[in-house]
Formats: sequence, structure tokens, C-alpha cells
Amino acid sequence: MHWLAILPMLLVAACSTKMGKDGRTETTVDAKYLVKTEVDRIADTVRTDTVDGLLLIADKLYKRNPREWKKSAASREAAVLRLKLRQYKSFPELGGLREGQAAALAFSEVYEGDRVLALMFGLLTMTDAAFEHKDEFYILDALDERKLYNSARNMEIAIWKLSGDRNAAGELFLLSNELDPANRNLSFEREFGREIALLDLMAKIVADRNGRGFSRVTQSVVTTIFLPVSFIK
Repeated sequence: MHWLAILPMLLVAACSTKMGKDGRTETTVDAKYLVKTEVDRIADTVRTDTVDGLLLIADKLYKRNPREWKKSAASREAAVLRLKLRQYKSFPELGGLREGQAAALAFSEVYEGDRVLALMFGLLTMTDAAFEHKDEFYILDALDERKLYNSARNMEIAIWKLSGDRNAAGELFLLSNELDPANRNLSFEREFGREIALLDLMAKIVADRNGRGFSRVTQSVVTTIFLPVSFIK
């Protein structure tokens, strides 16, 4: 399987070696890695990197749209921390919505809350659901490649909506990439592309482990409807 070629970059070493007092090297093994497969270690890394990447995008969006964090927090840093903690009951402006329904609020004419919060909370909770709300994975844990795949497609939809969805006045709901030739900045699209690639890789690995065929079908974003993640059975 071609993904095995990237294992050295993704796996966390189970063993650690240190020099003893007598000059001899001592090797210890973290017991938790005895119940982890290689795929479990990859899942740990991909989940962490994806979440960290989404929080980076959130921070960048707040820098481009400072009016948004001012709706929900005392500072930009506090707004990002709020997303990082994801304490569901502390988001009354979302009305209990998460995943696609929360993300869609960011592009709703009637929504008056923090649009960055809505979009990124939606994408973060999709990622949580795709990884079965777990921070670490072990031998008996199972993932569903369809949830990972849909999460990746939803990030593509988010890119499309950030660059295309406008309010009644013709203004973008949220500023992201700068397309001015004199000051071009596509960093949002590049960072989203990184998270999409990680999720697609994880979906392929999980499909291989589950013994199921997997091919990336081009997803049309014309409808701009976020795909389900939690409700996949």
C-alpha cells in the first residue's frame, strides 16, 4: 500500500533511549503503544494536525475579520481558545447547532453572531465526528472512511463559500484570500488544502484497513450544502 511510504513521517516512536549513570544506554517502551497499530498512530497524528490547522485558519480569519471576534470574546486569542476548547454549552449564539448546520450560519443573511465562530466550530465538530470524538486511537477503535471523506469535501465547500457567498449588499460574508494582484495572498486556500489532503489520506488508509475499495469522487459544490458526518451509519 502506497501510504506505507509516509509512515516514518507520521509515526510516533514507542521507544525512548537515554544514557544511564553507568554510561550504558537504556531503552524504555511506552506501554500504550503496545495496544496501538500503525494505523492508530497515523490517526492520532492526522487528527491532531487537522485540528491544529483549523485553529490556525480560525486565527487567520479573525485577523482578516476583527469585527467577528469582538462579537464573542474579549480578544482574538480568547476567541480562538474558545474554539479550541469546544465546550458545547458555551455557544448559545449557535442555538445548539454543530457541524454543517453551524457552519452554514456563517453565510446566512439573518445570522448576527460571530461568523468565524460558526464556520470554524462547524468544521471542527465535523472533524471531531469523523474521528469518533476521540483524541487517541487503539487496536479496537474503528473509523469510517466516509465520514473522513465527507469532512474533506465540506472543507472544499467552505473554501467555495468563503470566496463566493455575499450578503444583500454584495459584500463577502467573511474576508479570506486576497486576490489583488498587487497584494495576492492565497494562504487560506493552501492551509485548507493541507487539511483536505490529510483527511483524504486518512480516508484511504481506513478504507484499506477495512478491506473496502476507495476512490475520490469529484464532489460538486454547486449546491453549497455541507455533507453529513455524524449521521453516517
